[in-house]
Amino acid sequence: MTHPALIRRDHLTAALRLAADGLPVLPLRKGKVPFANCPACLYTSCGGRPHMKTPGPCTCLAPCHGWAAATTDPRIIGSTAWRRAWREAAGVAYHPGGAGLTVVDLDNADAIAWARDTLPATRTVTTTRGEHWLYKGVMQSANAVRPGVDIKSLMQYARWLGYGTGTMAALPAAVRALTVKDPSPTHGAPQPLPVPLSGQRGECPHRTPTYLDRGIAMAVQSITGAREAVHATVYRTFLAVLSTHGRCGCLTENHTARLFAAAQAKGETARHCTDAWTNARTTLGL
Repeated sequence: MTHPALIRRDHLTAALRLAADGLPVLPLRKGKVPFANCPACLYTSCGGRPHMKTPGPCTCLAPCHGWAAATTDPRIIGSTAWRRAWREAAGVAYHPGGAGLTVVDLDNADAIAWARDTLPATRTVTTTRGEHWLYKGVMQSANAVRPGVDIKSLMQYARWLGYGTGTMAALPAAVRALTVKDPSPTHGAPQPLPVPLSGQRGECPHRTPTYLDRGIAMAVQSITGAREAVHATVYRTFLAVLSTHGRCGCLTENHTARLFAAAQAKGETARHCTDAWTNARTTLGL
């Protein structure tokens, strides 16, 4: 039987190796959950980290605040405060979004069968109950997007269970669409524009579909690069997208999901995103 101390030392070794590969890591305690906050950070008495949208160490230098503690800094991972956690650790986790990844967590055989029929093949990691499918790209995280399927990317952690097998594919629209819910009468995801507006019907006036894709990519980059006035930046970006593409009927839920995910990664709530989208449409008479 392997001595527990050796297992714990293996966790630290694995964490340092993953950090060197660019994966922000954190220790997991029994039950596959992060360690509780230290006394100074208990109940976010230190000022809290829920507002954090990127991984980084807490000022107390302990692995506090769950996924937000994930780091690639070997000095922090091997520090005295973290070594206390590693002595009790039951596993290693990482922040997929911080590494530019999305994990589709498939919890049972039915979920795996659905993924094989629906999603493009990618790197696969076997879990205790199912599989993790890893894609290049980030998006908002969400639980129970369909039976037995969770999405782990931004502001979430995933348990490290090995490098897996297969070549990692780009994050497909089919995965992004899983987090787009049917809008309620007041709030929710924005509705797509299924038909041309303002009398424009038939062929899209844009040169190629690439023109729209490039526009969405530039809009996402604009939101992601905002360092201040994020809410105003999101509104102006939505306004620009709709003014250019809002009347031809080409915008879909996949496009708006990408915009919403970028805004939420900067701290906007789903409600703020919907309000900004609705206000932009109203301003443009859409």
